[in-house]
Amino acid sequence: MIKKIFLLSLLLLWIGVGCTTDMGIDGIMFGDLQTEMRRNPEGLGALKPRFSWRFTSKKPDVMQKFYQIEVAASEKALETGGSDLYWNSGRVESDASLFVEYAGKPLESGKKYYWRVTIWTNRDESAQSDVQSWSTALFNDSDWKAEWIGINDPENLKIEGNRTILPARYLRREFEVGTSKVVRATLYISGVGSSAPYINGKQVGNDVFGPLPAWYDASVPYLTYDVTSFIKKGANVIGVTLGNGRFLTMRERGMLGFGLPRLIAQLDIEYANGELATVTSDESWTATNRGPILENNEFDGEKYDARLELGKWTEAGYDASNWKRAERMEAPKGKLTSQLSPSLKVMEEVKPVSVKAVDGGRYIVDMGQNMVGWLQVCLKGKKDTPVTMRFAEVLKPNGTELYVDNLRGARATDIYIPAGDGRFTWEPTFVYHGFRFAEISGVVDAPDVADFTGKVVYDEMATIGTFETSNELVNRIHKNAYWGIRGNYRGMPTDCPQRDERLGWLGDRATGAHGESFLFNNALMYNKWLVDIEESMSEDGSISVVSPRYWTIFNDDVTWPSAYFYIADMLYRQFGDSKSIKERYPSMKKWIAHMTAVQMKDYILVKDTYGDWCMPPEKPELIHSEDPSRKTNGEVLSTTVFYSILQLMQKFAEMNGLPEDAAEYRDLAAKIKDAYNKKFFSAETARYDNNTVTANILSLQLGLVPEGYEEKVFANIVEKTEVDCNGHVSAGVLGIQHLMRGLTQHGGLELAYKIVTNETYPSWGYMVKNGATTIWELWNGDTANPAMNSRNHVMLLGDLLIWFYENLAGIKNDPSSVGFKKIWMEPVFPEKLYYVNASCESPYGKIGSDWKRDGDKLTWKITIPANTTATVKLPLKFGVKVDANQAGVRNVKEDNGSLIIELGSGAYLLQSR
Repeated sequence: MIKKIFLLSLLLLWIGVGCTTDMGIDGIMFGDLQTEMRRNPEGLGALKPRFSWRFTSKKPDVMQKFYQIEVAASEKALETGGSDLYWNSGRVESDASLFVEYAGKPLESGKKYYWRVTIWTNRDESAQSDVQSWSTALFNDSDWKAEWIGINDPENLKIEGNRTILPARYLRREFEVGTSKVVRATLYISGVGSSAPYINGKQVGNDVFGPLPAWYDASVPYLTYDVTSFIKKGANVIGVTLGNGRFLTMRERGMLGFGLPRLIAQLDIEYANGELATVTSDESWTATNRGPILENNEFDGEKYDARLELGKWTEAGYDASNWKRAERMEAPKGKLTSQLSPSLKVMEEVKPVSVKAVDGGRYIVDMGQNMVGWLQVCLKGKKDTPVTMRFAEVLKPNGTELYVDNLRGARATDIYIPAGDGRFTWEPTFVYHGFRFAEISGVVDAPDVADFTGKVVYDEMATIGTFETSNELVNRIHKNAYWGIRGNYRGMPTDCPQRDERLGWLGDRATGAHGESFLFNNALMYNKWLVDIEESMSEDGSISVVSPRYWTIFNDDVTWPSAYFYIADMLYRQFGDSKSIKERYPSMKKWIAHMTAVQMKDYILVKDTYGDWCMPPEKPELIHSEDPSRKTNGEVLSTTVFYSILQLMQKFAEMNGLPEDAAEYRDLAAKIKDAYNKKFFSAETARYDNNTVTANILSLQLGLVPEGYEEKVFANIVEKTEVDCNGHVSAGVLGIQHLMRGLTQHGGLELAYKIVTNETYPSWGYMVKNGATTIWELWNGDTANPAMNSRNHVMLLGDLLIWFYENLAGIKNDPSSVGFKKIWMEPVFPEKLYYVNASCESPYGKIGSDWKRDGDKLTWKITIPANTTATVKLPLKFGVKVDANQAGVRNVKEDNGSLIIELGSGAYLLQSR
């Protein structure tokens, strides 16, 4: 049904919502149905898992009125009931469709369960979903019958300079399967650092590197696979290749490790006749370290000798007589825990744009894009002659040599030694690189682009955001951000993917995580990382600013640890998930108590370590500014950010039912605000301390400016940005977390737009103009000291992505809701921007905003998912009038120069005549 209403200068058209899956009785269609934010997951550790679903309808203004969830131990029991029916919620009057907690009989360890949901809406529709499933983890330590095994060969660990070298190890076990039909076979496995399991010659799953990195002294993740289809009657084999990963330290000095790689594996087999069998890792397994992977270090690369290939070692009947018995290894200190988020995957494949022959038999491969992953190659080699593949982000000015100075000590080199003459196809197993260019040497024939495939690797997650504007530079910056963000997901958000660091620095993601959440469904990864942060804390409550703390840095400052709090809040606001706030609250409270005890003096936080990191320096060769007028006082930084954390802690305390804690934080925040303004604020000039943009904008945006002085403080921000910084980026990592939104919120939209569209230093456009395809670590990354000029960092994005989606596109979670249950759509319209077309897959479904402007003539297409509502706000200058009786329109009013429309779900068109 399509209706058109023409009123004065507006066309409002309800289009209807597109539908995707699972047709219901009355035209409702279900989209994603998830258990703990995953579709049909294996090995969930939750005793009370939470269910979520989304749906669409052909009708406008649709809200769920009732739901009914059924859970059973078999699909049949969902229909017939009986003892296998674990939970029937009954018909519950509620519009809740996110994180509805299981409330049935206690779930059993290592079992599979099935569920479905039925919903009824306010539009007299109903639908029942298809059956979904999940399996439970091994809940109890006693459920594990397996032992930790490996090869205890410290004598084979070589130290070259500071780098560690250890060959991969290969472990196998043959076992018999009876004649009764196998109805279910489940593999529980943790091979740390990295691992690849096989059964009967086929790799199990497509996870890259196996389990995700962790602080192994606290927890050790394991993976769960349904391997029923892998098992056959008679002789079977399970085999595992073990790499070093993050368990064996990649550097002997300066980086923490946990020992030699080791494995625990348990295969549970259920037969149709009711019998159970278990295959466990123990000393009956055989093992060798004399396979083809001679070296595997994520910093340095993989060395593979095809002459040492082991043949069909993952198949039954293999002669392993020259292998030795696996050795029992000491269990890691951490608790075996079902992995909290999906592992890395190969998420995309790309082909090079060129291959160029240079001197010395070398070839330069240009991927056309700075990417993270590895190359799969199909090359022609000569027996015993190594083929060397070196990786770098940029070339030297001569265009024929790799620029590797910014890799520091990372070798970033893969080596393949052919077993014979001719072509070979190969890719590494346990390493990755950050690169645009590769140098190939040692090949017989000249390769071409068809011989190379770039495997793009990062944590498995959906891309949920799209963004396009009339300005191609803005589009390129967004694309660079997309490539940079996903390239720095490695089971944790890393600082960089190419040099000998690649660590979970907290300060890089304090606000960045929020912007990233418009592009990627990164909730599970960030939930996992918050656990890493908590597990990496000291006993007295200090937060390591690198977590997991492979570099252990307890600075006891505020700004970097703030990410722990900001990200928990982001997960709640953007995804509707309160789990981290509730589970991490005790450790958050411990940190607050620790910091007030050791770093607060007269209600000022006195310790800061990194300052307003990467404030654009005044000279092109500098990493950090040396101009005192550009540097922000560390006490200003720590106190403003600590104040903002206390605001969050008030909310977190109330969410946890702790009003006394909330009152304590409220009182402390008030005292800090008073002391801060007495020490740093000049009422005469409306300046904070030495009047840096960062000092002023943190005070303004975090709520410390005395009432009535907001406009004057903002005027100082504008003056400093326009005059001292010539309308360019005027803040470092901390200030830029608020710069774009702060300027826009207080009337500086055109200045914000100028900053984002600048092409001269310092700007994102300067990076693009100088060939960047990701985001640099430094504004002057092309001229600064190579000790710190990664070409793939995302910390300088600040709040830019948030500004793109919330301000330019107008896609924002309403402050009164979480998870986009209510949407606030108030785009801004820079004078020289003529269209924005963006979307974001919220937890409820796709939110779309597509506007085009020609002067005061506006066309705006809006998509609002079912079971949500939206407030749409736009200037009256567009001449819009809306019929309040139109389908989907809930309310219309004018207020202070704006038209405000309350809309239900559906697709709408606003168009000036």
